[in-house]
Amino acid sequence: MVATAALALALAGCGGGGKDGNGGEGKGTSTAPTVHLPRLKGQKLQVTAVWTGPERQNFVKVLDEFERRTGATVDFVPSGDDMAGFIGSKVAGGGPPDVAMLQQVGVLNEFAEKGWLKPLGAAARAQLAKNYTKGWRDLGAHNGTPYGVYFKASNKSLVWYNAKAFENAGVGEPKDWKGFLKAAQTVSESGVRPVSVGGSDGWTLTDWFENVYLSQAGPEKYDQLARHQIKWTDPSVKQALTTLGQLFGRKDLLAGGTSGALQTDFPTSVTQTFSGGDAPKAAMVSSADFAAANIAETKARIGTDAKVFPFPAVGARSPVVTGGDVAVALKDNKAAQALLTFLASTDAAKIWAQAGGFISPNKELDQAAYADGVMRKIAKALIAAGDDFRFDMSDQAPASFGGKPGQGEWKDLQDFLKNPKDIAGTQAQLEKDAATSFRRHGGN
Repeated sequence: MVATAALALALAGCGGGGKDGNGGEGKGTSTAPTVHLPRLKGQKLQVTAVWTGPERQNFVKVLDEFERRTGATVDFVPSGDDMAGFIGSKVAGGGPPDVAMLQQVGVLNEFAEKGWLKPLGAAARAQLAKNYTKGWRDLGAHNGTPYGVYFKASNKSLVWYNAKAFENAGVGEPKDWKGFLKAAQTVSESGVRPVSVGGSDGWTLTDWFENVYLSQAGPEKYDQLARHQIKWTDPSVKQALTTLGQLFGRKDLLAGGTSGALQTDFPTSVTQTFSGGDAPKAAMVSSADFAAANIAETKARIGTDAKVFPFPAVGARSPVVTGGDVAVALKDNKAAQALLTFLASTDAAKIWAQAGGFISPNKELDQAAYADGVMRKIAKALIAAGDDFRFDMSDQAPASFGGKPGQGEWKDLQDFLKNPKDIAGTQAQLEKDAATSFRRHGGN
């Protein structure tokens, strides 16, 4: 965590060396393949993921290259935010996709328990052993059996900001929470709402909470809460919600006020921060590295117009929360295993790295592949951290608590954003929902 935070401190000063993040060299055919794939001419493969917009476009570039090398035909099907519900309905109907990109560790474990997932084949396991550290391999396993390949990772402990808005307000990058609130106040007084929050997507609110909680309560408490070994009524949760309420309780600090934040989705929370020239709707947005793809849509230059700093330290140090998308097979066929093998290789990672808005946990990927200097620094920080990171807390929970729109933690934190003074009520509801969900899935 210390190594990651230290490297992240240099992010804001990085220029946009190389590509600007909205292009890329597409199919990565400039170098010889590093992984052998079978010929699959005539075989069809269905793949599902939550990605839309630029993320979907860039992932399709990866699938295009897989098609070119194997002769298979790949059909991409968007799942929507409720991946667990989407897959559940497809399994019930007898037609699950061949491969799914899951965002939650908890969902992977649930699917494995139900017998929906197919273990990784020998070729995929070989690529995994060669290219990934034990921490990432373990996240893709259930009861010791490897099922998943973490193709895409994310650093969720970042704040992107509009450099011109900061310059006009005369503020610099804050290092701690007190400085963050002070900078927000100064930006507000300059005529720009300081913070953009994508509250209509509940997962963005879990990221806010997790960053505050990890920095303030520490990694041991974080692990306990993630496993529901301590209750959500614990004093450490009250402290984190109280801290977060210092922002959420200030309508003047939120783009669009409270109601606006609750109606703003994640992509808009990013783009409205970097659109509008000298009159953006917001000055900064807390978001993972993948926001770079959305920033590119606004034509803002990453490293010049759009800069980034580590999530401010609430406790002794800035937090480092990671997330990721893990590829799993729901059908036992040659094409599905070949795609998992490809996704575990440096060849596949290079394609999206060149396109921008992406970092890979693949430790063997040449860092020169990344689209710009900022993404290169973020990726280097992730690899330097090795296995010393904390994975997104809500993604570790059963989906019914940590991964479904309109219920569980997503809904509870949306209600908190609506009424941040009701800390005790928020804690009680979080604990009720967590207890029900973990009990249903054999947890604490």
